[in-house]
Amino acid sequence: MTAAPAVPPPPRGPLGRLGWALADGWTITVRDLTHWVRRPAQIIVGLLFPVMVVLIFGYVFGGGMVVPGGGDYREFLMPGMFAMTMVFGIEATFTAVANDIGKGVTDRFRSLPMARSAVVTGRGAADMLNSALGLAAMIVCGLAVGWRWHNGPGAALAAVGLLLLLRFALLWAGVYLGLITKNPEAVMAVQILVWPLGFLSNTFAAPATMPGWLAAIAEWNPMSATVSAARELFGNPGWGGDSFAAQHAMALAVIWPVVLLAVFFPLSVRRYRRLSH
Repeated sequence: MTAAPAVPPPPRGPLGRLGWALADGWTITVRDLTHWVRRPAQIIVGLLFPVMVVLIFGYVFGGGMVVPGGGDYREFLMPGMFAMTMVFGIEATFTAVANDIGKGVTDRFRSLPMARSAVVTGRGAADMLNSALGLAAMIVCGLAVGWRWHNGPGAALAAVGLLLLLRFALLWAGVYLGLITKNPEAVMAVQILVWPLGFLSNTFAAPATMPGWLAAIAEWNPMSATVSAARELFGNPGWGGDSFAAQHAMALAVIWPVVLLAVFFPLSVRRYRRLSH
């Protein structure tokens, strides 16, 4: 009978453990990216939806939309579509995490001599790379329909950074929901939460045109802050407004993701550690 190979002990010291965790996290990242490469239809369908929305709103409804200050509607629309693509990424994260749990993949990873954080951090890294690819595709789509940025490459990169920051914060919300639900079929329930977050914002309509209570929700929506900040950085037209949220959109575009991250990252780590209970 052949003896089982000895399992090497985990490295000692903070730097050794950090390197071990990063290496294992990257292994999981490559594994998740490989799954997408083998199923390109999933990526294509995910990119087609926002592109379709851009074409519908830009060319079908765009002629009837009034932009503040008489600006171009497609330039007004695109920052909101960029942010919506980041928000809707929650569904992909949730489905992937719930699938791995439902199929027992996560339990098998937890039984291996690997850093316990690798499964979650690997998923997060893979989803961020996928989101960056999706955002790049949306920017190309925007350029194709006539959208432009006007404040230079530095401001444009800052806007992209805020968009990815929002995605990074909401990614952990998707991880947490996937860990507590463990059922990919429950994605409909996640959509019920995500779609109001996307549409109850300043993406398509000015909060000033909404009833008072609804306008307050739309103005304080984390997505609205990112959309307003991105419009300002890109030099695209926006709704403006005299409310605190409208006047401090740039600061809120940083504060909201940090708050969401501070809430959902610890919850995700705690829930992951308690999966076997």
